[in-house]
Amino acid sequence: MAQPERAATAVRDIVDYDRLFECVHCGLCLEACPTYIVTRAEMDSPRGRIYLMKAIAEGRLDLDADAVRHLDLCLGCRGCETACPSGVHYGQLIERARAFVEANHRRDAGARIRRFIAGAIFPYPARLRAVLAPLRLIERAGFRPALERVVPGAMREWLELLPKLENEGARVAPQPLQEPSRDAPAAVVHRGCVAQALASGENLNAERMLSAAGYRVVGLADAVCCGALDLHSGRRPRALGFARANVRALKRSGADAIVSAASGCSLAIAEYAELLKDDPEFAADAREVSAKVTDLASLILRGKPVAFRELGCTVTCHDACHFSHGLGVRESPRKLLASIPGVRLIEMAESDVCCGSAGSYNLTEPVMARELARRKADNIAATGADYVVLANPGCEFQIGAALRRRGAATRVMHLADFLAMAAAR
Repeated sequence: MAQPERAATAVRDIVDYDRLFECVHCGLCLEACPTYIVTRAEMDSPRGRIYLMKAIAEGRLDLDADAVRHLDLCLGCRGCETACPSGVHYGQLIERARAFVEANHRRDAGARIRRFIAGAIFPYPARLRAVLAPLRLIERAGFRPALERVVPGAMREWLELLPKLENEGARVAPQPLQEPSRDAPAAVVHRGCVAQALASGENLNAERMLSAAGYRVVGLADAVCCGALDLHSGRRPRALGFARANVRALKRSGADAIVSAASGCSLAIAEYAELLKDDPEFAADAREVSAKVTDLASLILRGKPVAFRELGCTVTCHDACHFSHGLGVRESPRKLLASIPGVRLIEMAESDVCCGSAGSYNLTEPVMARELARRKADNIAATGADYVVLANPGCEFQIGAALRRRGAATRVMHLADFLAMAAAR
């Protein structure tokens, strides 16, 4: 297929301009794009957004509210990268475009407030715990349902996304299932930021399952937010700072393998090599760290066999975007789940279409996020599964809220929690 005609030059440094010409405008990405599936608008597709970036870069289009709206509506799920035959690096393009928007466009007051709250709180677990402390007390007193009925609509939707805080860590395996040898390969779990405050049990269960598979789990000192939330929101300078701190901590850990209970964190760390390639102090270490990123299921499958009890249930899998489209992880969770006695796997339609969580997207773009969650819940319900298993806390919260709204019996569980349940005696 012929390459599109190249313009003479770019007048605005919105993205890596040459990479815009990797796109041949074939349109194969359209049906892989969640926002295009919903709106059927060309400018809400990857191809359309690349047209926008190119027009802005060449000075043919102003960075006005309409253009920004189409760029903001992108989930950054990278489903288009899986579908693209030309290997367009769309994820990098949209992240750089958002950094340009953040520096050159002033959004309306409501959008600025939502984005400020997300950026000021979510990357910092201590701040998030402090914000949630009153809700935890309200929940403990039994008043959370009443609170959700009386708060304004937007606040109610935010509250619906939060799991029951008193259940946090309830499914944690009581202890490592076997003691690894001192010369066992070392693995480290990057604990993320939101996961530390809202899903700490998933981190602990990931560590316990790695221990059960014969790995020596090492601690991680001085780790911070992976930077994914900032990259998605255009706050590139802070994301670079987070990346450097994590490269330093992960390198110091001496781990042979790096995993995270959050798919977005896994992909962000795997892309530190690209993010820091021009940093002379960190480039080499970033390449080394990125090369060690893997997923929990693959690591367990490579380890010692884990003894699972028989469960007798039907399970369907939701493929978290950054695992499936960013890291190509699809088969290992299914293979591991299928090895559990009594587990029957059933595939759902659109298993790798975004649920609408996408970091803080469900807070900043609640209308589109809710529609995608409804679509995901419909597909899950159609399977009749007892459990939908996934590998990202944000997806768990988003899908859990959608299933509760429709009164579905299907339980949402993180892969680490499900494995710990199956390994419990």
